[in-house]
Amino acid sequence: MYEAIIKTANDFGADVYEQFPLSKVTSFQTGGNADVLILPNSEEALQAMLSVCKQQGLRYHVIGNGSNLLVSDSGVRGVVFRIGAPMAKTEVLEDGKIRCEAGASLTALCNFAWKHGLSGLEFAYGIPGSAGGAAYMNAGAYGGEMRDVLLSCRHIAPDGTVGTFTGEDLQLDYRKSVYSGRDYIITELLLQLQPGDPEAIRAAMEDKMRRRKEKQPLEYPSAGSTFKRPVGYFAGALIEACGLKGLTVGGAQVSEKHAGFVINKGGATTADILELIRRVQETVYTEKGVQLQTEVLYIE
Repeated sequence: MYEAIIKTANDFGADVYEQFPLSKVTSFQTGGNADVLILPNSEEALQAMLSVCKQQGLRYHVIGNGSNLLVSDSGVRGVVFRIGAPMAKTEVLEDGKIRCEAGASLTALCNFAWKHGLSGLEFAYGIPGSAGGAAYMNAGAYGGEMRDVLLSCRHIAPDGTVGTFTGEDLQLDYRKSVYSGRDYIITELLLQLQPGDPEAIRAAMEDKMRRRKEKQPLEYPSAGSTFKRPVGYFAGALIEACGLKGLTVGGAQVSEKHAGFVINKGGATTADILELIRRVQETVYTEKGVQLQTEVLYIE
């Protein structure tokens, strides 16, 4: 069933794993196996492998760093393409621009910008995602977000062709973009940063990380903020006001440190996490009249 896609991956020198436990590549550390996990090593390789999947009628999913993802406990049938380290090339262009492949981690990208004396990405330091994932959902923190620096994204369109969205065509809004819920695959980003003092950039990055460590339960597996910010409210404050801090289902818990985080306290299953999310949503809606929406994506 998977012979053709595995052969194509091997022809391009891409890493291939069968029955791979996705709990190893998701920040919640839950979920079952992927029938086949492939790490594409170029846009060309990914294009070719997507073509094979379509020709063979194979289901496929594309993931990044797995930091905003819940995977079914029964695993994922078909092929999972993980855009990661083999597609993480980053380079400085003229006038403060940086071009990077989608698999670059945000932390590595922030460090790269700092070392080249370029400012604008400090807000993203410590967000545990990939550059492609950050563009996909317009990731943000501490008053900054990707739309402040993102000029364009290169992608593979649903029909297999390569294209680019630029500027307003990216439709960047709170935790969404033109790519949200669509079958485009981001392969490369172009960012516009500004010259800055490396020491000041580093200090700002370290300040953001210190604040994260103080306020967020980084010592436990999670997907960061579990819920989107409702208009006019803060999700964590609503959840805390409902007395839900510490609420537990199996190994999943509403963090006692920050109510906006659902964490894997130890041995949680994806089913535990989903049920806990459901209970939080139900309680907040019943008591406060606010419908919380998740930032976390679910695949099966």
